[in-house]
Amino acid sequence: MSMLINVFNSFKFRVKRASYKNICLVIRNIRTSSILNEIKTVVVPAMAESVTEGDARIQKKVGDHVAMDEVVVEIETDKTSVTVPAPGHGIITEILVKDGDTVKPNQAIFKIDITGVSPAGKPAGKPVAPPPTKPLVSADPLSAGSTPAAPVPSSKPVIMATSPPLPLKISIGSRMESRIKMNRMRQKIANRLKEAQNTCAMLTTFNEIDMSSIIKFRKENLEAFQKKYKIKLGFMSAFMKASAYALQEIPVVNATIDGLEIVNRDFVDISVAVATHKGLVVPVIKSVEKMNFAEIETSLANMSDKAKKGLLAVEDMDGGTFTVSNGGVFGSLMGTPIINPPQSAILGMHGTFERPIAIKGKVEVRPMMYVALTYDHRLIDGREAVMFLRKIKDGVENPTIILAGL
Repeated sequence: MSMLINVFNSFKFRVKRASYKNICLVIRNIRTSSILNEIKTVVVPAMAESVTEGDARIQKKVGDHVAMDEVVVEIETDKTSVTVPAPGHGIITEILVKDGDTVKPNQAIFKIDITGVSPAGKPAGKPVAPPPTKPLVSADPLSAGSTPAAPVPSSKPVIMATSPPLPLKISIGSRMESRIKMNRMRQKIANRLKEAQNTCAMLTTFNEIDMSSIIKFRKENLEAFQKKYKIKLGFMSAFMKASAYALQEIPVVNATIDGLEIVNRDFVDISVAVATHKGLVVPVIKSVEKMNFAEIETSLANMSDKAKKGLLAVEDMDGGTFTVSNGGVFGSLMGTPIINPPQSAILGMHGTFERPIAIKGKVEVRPMMYVALTYDHRLIDGREAVMFLRKIKDGVENPTIILAGL
C-alpha cells in the first residue's frame, strides 16, 4: 500500500511540473503575441524644410506579407523620393491613401499587423510545356518529305496553272493612347528648364579634345587604381578636376546673378547630371578643387549608387556652382546642354570617336571628343567662355598643366 502511495505522489509531482512549464510557455506566448500582433498605423515621415508635400506611389496591396524595412509606399517630391518602409514583419491590413494622392508629413498612409514572421519565399512556378507543334503542310510534295508519284505518260500537252498572288497584309499594330500623371520630379525638371530658357541669355561654344593621353593614362593605372581604391578609374574625374581648375582660373564662370548683384565664389561645387528611371537628377560633389582623382571617383560612385536606388536626399542636390553632363555614355556626338539655374554655365561631354585630324602637318586618326559649354551671356562674355573651354581641353589632354598651375 505504501508503495502505491509513493508512485501516486511521484506522478502527481510530474503533472504539476509539466503544468508549470505549460503555463510559463502560455504566458510567454501571450506576451509575444501582445507585442507582435499589433496593428500599427504608419505615417508619412518628416521631409526637408523646403518640401511640404509629395505624391504617394503604392508599392504593396492589402493582404501582402512584407518584411521589416520593405518599402510599402514611395513619396515622390519635386526634388527626391522618400520611402516609407514597413516597421516590422507583418501583413498590410489597410491602405489609407490612393496611388497618386498628394500627402503631407505625419499623414497616416497604411496600417500593418506586426506578426513578427518574415514572409516565406514563393515557390518557383512549374515550367509550362510548350504546345505540341503540328507538322507543316506544304504545297510542294518534295518539301513535305513525300515521294512523288511516277509521271503518267500522255500525248496531251501539260498546261501549268498558276494561282493568283495573295493580297499583301500590312500589320499597323496598336494605335491606343494612354495618359499618366507626370511625377513631381519630372514637373520640377520641366519648370526649371523652362525657367532657364526664359531667364538666361544662353549661348553655346564648342571645342574638341584629343583623348589619347587620358585614355593611355587610364589604361596604365586602371588595375592599380582599382586594387587600391576598390573602384574603377573613369574619365569623369579628369573632366571634373579640369573643370575645377578652369573655374578658379576664370572665376566669372563660377559666379551667378542674384537680382542686380553678382555672387562670386572661391569654392567649386560641381553638380553631376545622372539619368534615372524617374528623370534627371543632379547630385552635388562639393569642394572639388581640393580633391584628387580617387576622392572624386569615390564621391561619384556613392552619389550614383544612391541615385539609382532612389536614396538621394534633398541636401545631396542642394547648391552647386557648375554642372557637368556626360551624354557620351549614351553615344552622343554633339549637343547643347541647358543651364541648371541659378548656375551660369554647364559643360556637356559627348562620345569619344576616332576621327582623322591634322597633327604637325600629317593626318592621324585619334580618339576625339566634342565638348560644349553653354553659358549665360548676361554675365559671361564670349572671350571668357572660349578661354574656359580651352583650359578644360588643356587640362584633360595634359593633366600636368594643372599640377604646374599653368
